[in-house]
Formats: sequence, structure tokens, C-alpha cells
Amino acid sequence: MAKAIGMVEVNTVSTGFKAADDMAKTAEVELLQAEVTCPGKFVILITGELSAVRASVDRAAGAYGDHVIDTFVLGNPHESIFPAIYGTAEPVKMEALGVLETYDVAALIVAADIAAKTAIVDLLELRLAKGMCGKSYMTLTGSVSAVTAAIESAKEAAGEKGMFLDEAVIPRPSDSLMPFIF
Repeated sequence: MAKAIGMVEVNTVSTGFKAADDMAKTAEVELLQAEVTCPGKFVILITGELSAVRASVDRAAGAYGDHVIDTFVLGNPHESIFPAIYGTAEPVKMEALGVLETYDVAALIVAADIAAKTAIVDLLELRLAKGMCGKSYMTLTGSVSAVTAAIESAKEAAGEKGMFLDEAVIPRPSDSLMPFIF
């Protein structure tokens, strides 16, 4: 796997396609995602060597600044990020469920990486803006203390950009809730 991931989230589709093209041409990166999310925003997720990812994200942020909602570059993202993004994380027995919601996609992915690196938790899902009017949320599980610590760290990270919306830590979630989590 590549050493870094980066994202640019913009507020129009046409700018999104231009930015994705520029990012792919700026440095040797792989486009993982270049798509429309609600409500007509466009998200570009790339991977590659850290310097290449940073150059591509910086290029798009500089060229399309008035349309940029948020960006990030993460060196050595936590290995659980991709299964959570793509919905392939395996269900596990839950001692506690953590949920964190943000106003945008980029802030959520950064918060999820921080949460996963803060405590021994399993990222379950990162729901990225689709069908949510541009908001995003993550779910994670672990012990009550680990989930609490992870959610607090993630909340702080998302709050630094003003993108934090809400959070919950649910000890021993009900069995009847489980089908709605996975």
C-alpha cells in the first residue's frame, strides 16, 4: 500500500473534475475516488508517496481555492481506514459503539485516522456524504474506555476545523440495534 492518502473536497462538480485531472497530472498518484456526493459536492481521494500526494493536494487547493471546502494529507494512514470507507470491515462483538458526525468528508477521514491511532478500536464504517446532505459519520467499536478516548480525540480534531457536528458513545448496544449498524 502507498504511504499516504490525500483528499480535496470541492463545492461544484465541474471544478471537481478539473481538480481531479490536475491532481493526477501534478504528481504520480493514484485516484481512488473522484465522485459526486450530496448535495452536489465532489470528493477526490488519492494515494501515493507522501510528497506526491502533498504536491497534488496543494496544487488543487491553490488552483481552485474558492471552491475548496476542505483538504487533508495523511502520511501512513491507519490500516482500518480503507475497509471502513469501502464497507468491507468485518462485524465484531461490541462492548461499546462510538459514532461521530461531521459537516464534511475530509474532516471525518482525518478524525477517523486519529481515533484509530488513539486507542484500540475497530473502525466499522465511514459513511461519506452520500444521502446525507454532505454530512459524514463514522462508527467504531472497542471497550467503553477505548471508544470514549477515540471519540474524544476525533471530536477535537474535527472541531479544530469547525466541522464537528455530534457524537455518541453507547455501552453494550442492544442486539436489536446491530442490523442497523452494519
